[in-house]
Order: sequence, then C-alpha cells, then structure tokens
Amino acid sequence: MSLLVLGLIPLVGSVVIVALPRGRVLLAKQLALAFSVTTLAWTIGLCLAFDPSAAERFQLAWSTPWIRSFGVSFALGVDGIALVLLALIAVLMPAVVLASWNDEPPGKRGPKTYFALLLLLEAILVGVFSATDVFLFYVFFEAMLVPMYFLIGSFGGPRRQYAAAKFFLYSFLGGLLMLGGVIGLYIAAGKGTFAFEELLGSVDPDTQKLLFLGFFIAFAIKAPLVPFHTWLADAGAEAPIGGAALLVAVLDKVGTFGFIRYCLPLFPDASRWFAPLVLVLSVVGILYAALLAMGQKDMKRLVAYTSIAHFGFIGLGIFAFTTQGLTGATFYMVNHGLSTSALFLVVGLLIARGKSRLISDYGGVATVAPILGGVFLITGLSALALPGMSTFVSEFLVLVGSFTRHPWYAVVATVGIVFAALYVLLLVQRTMHGPPLDRVKGFHDLTGREAWALAPLLALVLFLGVYPKPVLDVITPAAQRTMQDAGQTDPKPTVEVSAEQKAGQR
Repeated sequence: MSLLVLGLIPLVGSVVIVALPRGRVLLAKQLALAFSVTTLAWTIGLCLAFDPSAAERFQLAWSTPWIRSFGVSFALGVDGIALVLLALIAVLMPAVVLASWNDEPPGKRGPKTYFALLLLLEAILVGVFSATDVFLFYVFFEAMLVPMYFLIGSFGGPRRQYAAAKFFLYSFLGGLLMLGGVIGLYIAAGKGTFAFEELLGSVDPDTQKLLFLGFFIAFAIKAPLVPFHTWLADAGAEAPIGGAALLVAVLDKVGTFGFIRYCLPLFPDASRWFAPLVLVLSVVGILYAALLAMGQKDMKRLVAYTSIAHFGFIGLGIFAFTTQGLTGATFYMVNHGLSTSALFLVVGLLIARGKSRLISDYGGVATVAPILGGVFLITGLSALALPGMSTFVSEFLVLVGSFTRHPWYAVVATVGIVFAALYVLLLVQRTMHGPPLDRVKGFHDLTGREAWALAPLLALVLFLGVYPKPVLDVITPAAQRTMQDAGQTDPKPTVEVSAEQKAGQR
C-alpha cells in the first residue's frame, strides 16, 4: 500500500489544485509545494524501509486484480533501480515548483493548471517506475504523454504547438509498437498473465527478436537514442523551464529504465543479439550529439543535445553486459537527472532575466550576478563530469565496465568527454565572462527562493561525487539480478596473478 499512497499524494494534490476557485494562484503554488514536499517525505520513508540485501526481487509490493479475464493486475513493487528513480522524481519536483514560482505562462491557461499538470505527471511517473505488471506499465507509459503534451503545448515557447505535436507523435508511435510487443508477449508466453516475474524465460529465442524490437524502439524513442532523438531538441527548447527539466531529467529515463527492466530480462537472447547495434548507436549518439551541442545558439537546445550525448553513455553501460557498466548506467540516470535539471533550471533563471534564449544575448553575467554565475559554473562542470562530482563516478563506472568487454567502444566514447568540456566551457565563457552587455547590467542575483530550488540538487551532486556508496549499494544487487536474467556473467580478469602474489593474498 505504501507505493499506492506515494502515487496518490501528488494525484490528490493535482485534483485539489484544479478544484480551487479562479484567481487563487498563490494558494495553488503553495499547495503544489506542500504536496511535492509530502511526496518527498513519504519517499524517504520508503527508502529507509527498503532492504538492498533482501532475497525477493520486488519489495514494498502490493497487488489487486484489475482485468481478471486477461490476467491484468494493478501490481506495484520496487527493486533498487526503480527506487532510486522514484527518489529522483521526489527530489526534483519541489525544486521545479520553486523554480517555476514566478513564471508567467502564455495563453489562457494560468499557473493553477500548470502546477496541477506537474503533480499529475509526478503521480503517473510513480506508476511507471513501480508497476510490476507489464500491461499496467504500458498504461502508465502512455498516460504520461498527456500532461507533458499540455505542459509543452500550453505553456511553452513560440513554437510550442509544433514541439508538443512532434513529441506526442513520436512517443505515440513508439507506444503503438510497444502495445504490439505487449500483446505478442502475452500470446507467446501462453500463461494468461501480464505479471512480470511469471513472464521471465517464457519466450523462445526466435520470437524474442521480434518482441524485443517492439519494446526497444518505444524505449529508444523515449530515451532518446540516436536516430530516434530528433523530437527532444524541439521539445526541450520549447517546453517551459520546469517541464523541460522534468522532460530530460525523469521522463526520458523511462526509456533507459525500460531497457533494464523489460528488454534485458524478458528477451535475454534478443538483447545479446542486438547488443552490437545498440552499442554502435550509443557511441554515435555520444559524438554526434556533442558536435551538435557545440554548434547551438539557443541555450535550451544546447542542454537538450547534451542530454542526448549522455543517454549514449547510459545505453553503452546497459548493453555492455557487465555489472559495473549496468550499475554505472543506472547511477548515471540518477546523476544526469540531478545535474541536467539543475542546469536547465539555471538556464531558465537566466532566460527569465534576459527574456532571450540566445547565447549571444548574454555576456558578463558573473560580474553583475556573481552567485548566479557561480551556480551556472558548478552546474556546467557537473554536466561535463568533473572529478569530485557524482556524474564523474557514473561515467567512470560506465567506461570501465564497458572497457572490460568492449574496449574500442569505450575508447571512442571517451572522446565525447573532451567534446563535453568544449561545449560546456564555451557556454560558460560566452554567457558569464567578459564585459557585461547592456541588457545584463540590470540583472539581480539569485533570490532566496531560487537558491532553495537549486541548493538540494547541487548538494546531492557534490555529496554523491565524494560518497556514492549509499546509492550504489541499493543499485548493485538489482543490477546483478538483471545480469543473471540476461544470462550474462562479468568477464574474468585477463591479468595473470603470479604464484608469489597468490601466496601473498593467502
């Protein structure tokens, strides 16, 4: 029941905000913050109740029959991978609410609708990451398109309707392919149920390949993995800053989560067969997106392209089929969510002051607003995975885990780190340094509310960069179980140990 309550808290908050009388904007904001903080508190309680060493796959499980004739249950549960992603959502939502406090959405729909949609999206994402019934997961997977479509289309930039339609069409097409895969899995398994654990090992290798594609393409679009990525730059650039932060920080993680939760365990033979192709696409995405980021004039599009490059690293870690790589990829999902959401929020604060997304319209901001400039630098350094920050730990684990099985992929992917340093440092230099432009001279520094929105995210980036053990201890057992489901073992060390060394070890 605890996971059900976790989803109900933001859902109830969304309904309450919608029911408020017209004009109660401040109360809507206060309620959104209160419900998001309550969700965070409940999530912390779930994390404390979770036992990483437990024998069962899913903890905090709860289930009730839903569509009996098809064996569908409303079943919830979490492993370590799902738990850290739920924690990511819970941490981000109060920050997004605070950062969006003074936004003035365009169009007829006011802030009340905006904050209600944010809480509705949070409730659906809780369902996505905690569903243990494949059909239920599909329902949540499709449902999350609705609030994000309206967030982009109603509250976004000048080309918001185009970006919203592109986002919806891409995702809806992927959802249709996944629906075919879900139905095919149900028929091929022949067990009359959609329960995840009962479907494991129930499909023959030849059928797996076809079903794998149905799931994989849907997740690759959502991730997004090159060449399914083109919608993200438009959606990220046109979405309101809070929606954009959630889009790249959490919503896209549904795709990479799907690779880990569904593609590898349900279709292990197909996953191994398609792995070389996925590794190539991942490495291409790292380099291609980094080059595109360097050429951007729009700050929000630049951040969106950096996310595509980061998802290449996550894909590389997942399909390298090593525990280290898979653990690093999952940790990368968490760290990317913290880092990129913080970067998006800082960019949003800059745009709110300058009323422009163009990099060329800024310069010398650090001179006028030194705290804002310092925070912008820290978020930028976290995006390029500077040692001492959490993103470095996850990127290091992905590259080391990939190198042990696919050294050349890891070597080529390392070039992406150099490109990341270029596009981040160039962005910081062009916007923060030099003589202040006329439009920058009137900027005010970070307010207390803005500092409260960013401080928890940056604190976690720094803390997990120094001491990642608490999160890695939760992730690693689930990663090891996923490796077992995929029929893979870690490669043995290739360095021979001498007799003297063996004697010393004894």
